[in-house]
Amino acid sequence: MGKRISCILTYLLIAILCVMSGGNLCSQTYLNISKFEKRNLMSFKSTLPYEIDTCIDVKYYRLFTDIRTNPKFLYGETTINGLILNNPDSVFFNFSTIMTVDSVIFNGVKTGFSHAENKLKIKKAAGNSFSVIIYYKGIPSPTGFGSFVFDLNSYGNSVVWSLSEPYGASDWFPCKNTPEDKADSSDVWIKCSGQFTGVSNGLLKETANNTDSTKTFKWKNSYPIAGYLISVSVTKYSLHTNYFRYSFSDSMPVTHYIYPEEIDTLKPLLDKTVDMLRIFSNRFGLYPFINEKYGHSQAEIGGAMEHQTSTSIGVFNEDIIAHELGHQWFGDKITCRNWHNIWLNEGFATYSECVYIEDAYGKDAYNNYVNSKMFFAKKAIGSIYVQDITSIGNIFDGNRSYAKGGVVLHMLRGVVGDTVFFNILKSYVSDTSLAYGTAVTEDFQKIAERVSGMQLGYFFSEWIYGQNYPVYRINWYYQEKANDIFGVFLTITQKQNTNPQYFTMPVDIKINTSYGDTVFRIFNNALIQSFNFEIKGKPSLITFDPENKILKDKNGDDPVEIVSYKLNQNYPNPFNPATTISYEIATNVHVKISVYDILGKKHSVLINEKQRAGKYNIVFSGRNFASGVYFYKIEAGDYSETKKMLLIR
Repeated sequence: MGKRISCILTYLLIAILCVMSGGNLCSQTYLNISKFEKRNLMSFKSTLPYEIDTCIDVKYYRLFTDIRTNPKFLYGETTINGLILNNPDSVFFNFSTIMTVDSVIFNGVKTGFSHAENKLKIKKAAGNSFSVIIYYKGIPSPTGFGSFVFDLNSYGNSVVWSLSEPYGASDWFPCKNTPEDKADSSDVWIKCSGQFTGVSNGLLKETANNTDSTKTFKWKNSYPIAGYLISVSVTKYSLHTNYFRYSFSDSMPVTHYIYPEEIDTLKPLLDKTVDMLRIFSNRFGLYPFINEKYGHSQAEIGGAMEHQTSTSIGVFNEDIIAHELGHQWFGDKITCRNWHNIWLNEGFATYSECVYIEDAYGKDAYNNYVNSKMFFAKKAIGSIYVQDITSIGNIFDGNRSYAKGGVVLHMLRGVVGDTVFFNILKSYVSDTSLAYGTAVTEDFQKIAERVSGMQLGYFFSEWIYGQNYPVYRINWYYQEKANDIFGVFLTITQKQNTNPQYFTMPVDIKINTSYGDTVFRIFNNALIQSFNFEIKGKPSLITFDPENKILKDKNGDDPVEIVSYKLNQNYPNPFNPATTISYEIATNVHVKISVYDILGKKHSVLINEKQRAGKYNIVFSGRNFASGVYFYKIEAGDYSETKKMLLIR
């Protein structure tokens, strides 16, 4: 979902950053607005802001909506079929008390009900299944991001649209308002003025012309669907259709219901949806609702919303179109089981943007785009797992649920490799226990571990349930061994975090020599950790994480410091009476610097103490020394070097 009007200016900054950094997708860059091993889950309790009935299992919704725009009013008739568990005396549905319920028919019999505190309670008859028809009316009071809105567009036409995520479905129709309970199928019938078109999920089975100059649009969805993904959008539309040809003999309609005044301008952009369907089908598996359609319906939304098979959209660019299409796999086919795990929707859809950018514009564009996501991911506060889901803004935090969630997938790709990563995504989407159902993070982790053959508990524990990101300090030096073979010694120090204390990650280290570049992969799993390598050719440069696979930062405001063991030539030289000796040490080590005359006699010890890694200067005074040649020698761990200096009186 991309839908925060108030955040648009913030995300325009990305385009500016891309221009400054030479990015080649600046005009299109848009972060969709926001919307170790075993751990103790006792602190992660699901806390919906309202009660749901756990004794009912919804199987089917049919919504008949009679939408009036002059004056604004909604007459509704909702049929819900399902099963009853544990034989309760009554059942209830979530439904706003702003709306008026006229009558209820339960299993064919008109029955009594109570409607208070946003719950419609019904005394049930005997039996393990139910079919209830609820007749109601009113003007919905929008909550969240809109839920159900009577609106006007800039051309003076009435526009009616819904956007129920996360808690708004019960504002306009009775339901079990949780993503955990998906219906097996749904129908939405929209009665509206004859000058309008009503758009919803699935396929348009019939358009009926009514005797009162209205029309009824009958839409049928034959796939499982979460209540918040059921939608309506109504206004004056022009229809632009093209086709996704997914085999030599099969195709699926791609339908765009757009304001007549804008359809010609938007057609070239909308046509890219077909390319995106091809790219995502190759990467994730065939489009999940291939027997129906995909498309867009324009509405007065400050972004877009991934309604199943029919995205509602108010902002048009490649990134947001790719994001909402990605949701059809991640959010619609597989839905987060609760809002704590919203990253399984929004993080995956955000990474879908990256997948599209890579395929359409190349690896450099992908890298620039991921970097823009990292910029915002570093601003994330708290764990990606949303602990407080009573706050809608907290659920749909753009920095955390979207940007950092997407970057986590980029990092997982770096850990397991490209081929394995996309096999993980395909396996996740096609898993029979999850497909067209719901999932939590542990479900995805199990599949990632099974496909990769790796233990990834550390990864999910620190990146999904932990906070922040690593800040590294890298020190290194080398020593020549023999026959142009060099030993390279590297120390990685992390700034201490809170949760986790430090980050465990595989890290790539690139070493440049006169013979070329060599990349080593190390496993960094300590706050301070040393590594050594053997390489042909004198090292000239070390690059830490050269492909930017890790969300990370430098040490405070200073550059990541790469320090070797090094003894510099004193200055001035010759000198009288004093000179400065500078040196570097790569690790915390005992350092001794001594001064010798030309015969090897030790005359002075300038330093003899343990020092922290870094760069140092020390002044040597020759005031009490005779003119002549002297030598100064550093001893620091295994490192030793001697240089000559000249004192002239």
